Amino acid sequence: MAFLQTKVAESRMTLPATAAYAAAAWVAAGLFGGGLWLQFACFAASVAVMAEMNNACALIRVYSMAVPSAYIALTCAATLPNPSVTNAGAGLFCALAVAVLLRCYQDRLSTGHTFYAFASLGVASLFQVQMLYFVPLFWLLLAIPLRAMGWRTAMASVLGVCLPYWLMVPITMYTCGLEALADHLSQLAAAGRVCDFGTLSANQVATFAFTSALLATGAIHYHRQRIDDKIRTRMFYNCFAAIGFASAAFAVLQPQHFGIAIQTMAIGTSPLIGHFMALTKTRATNVAFCAIVAAAISLTIFNLWMPSTKFS
Repeated sequence: MAFLQTKVAESRMTLPATAAYAAAAWVAAGLFGGGLWLQFACFAASVAVMAEMNNACALIRVYSMAVPSAYIALTCAATLPNPSVTNAGAGLFCALAVAVLLRCYQDRLSTGHTFYAFASLGVASLFQVQMLYFVPLFWLLLAIPLRAMGWRTAMASVLGVCLPYWLMVPITMYTCGLEALADHLSQLAAAGRVCDFGTLSANQVATFAFTSALLATGAIHYHRQRIDDKIRTRMFYNCFAAIGFASAAFAVLQPQHFGIAIQTMAIGTSPLIGHFMALTKTRATNVAFCAIVAAAISLTIFNLWMPSTKFS
């Protein structure tokens, strides 16, 4: 007899059902009354990017929409009830950057995909300049797991990151002066106190603990089961794990940037935990699956209806 976990993970109704759950959560958060349409549009677009990446890269050996469904659940739990336009925009273009970057696998001449990936990261940094901290990580991913770093792709990456800022120079000169752009970039040097968890609310701490638990669970599972996947797929999951753990470290070291850190953490975590949900078939993992679903729903409800209180 198939477990509930297997039925849900392999069902064609899983993604529509999860999308309906997300829509209900956004309505409860104030989609109509609070004017959250732009944030919701960024969320919907990022889900579409994750779904396309799941299909194009064949992240799971069987048919499953567990990856975008996990991303929906994680993002709803992490960003509601006060979604930020800048965090939503940065999360969308970061997801797009990752999806395009994976297409560079073992192609040192993939200057086009490299350029578009880093240009997407550059656009993400226009929303949240701290996204530029991830540029060295993307270079590392391009060089080691993806094996696509060459002098052409290196130049393409630099040009891609710089392009959004080149385009912004005439716009800012015309509207508010270059000082605005300089102030935006100066935030890179404005580091806060390390591990200052007093800036976080209890809701944020609960969200980070839940996402970290899923990241660790997915990473351990994949480390043990990676032999069953193709080498190409293993390299992709190494990229996801690196993004997830780098984002978690960023959230711990600079908690004041929790909003964007949890967005990028969801991008790295959802493929790992989606793989766990779709390809494990034991009684223990079925219980774990049910517990994860219940925890995700409970956390979303907690964040929607419980007031945010500072953690200290």
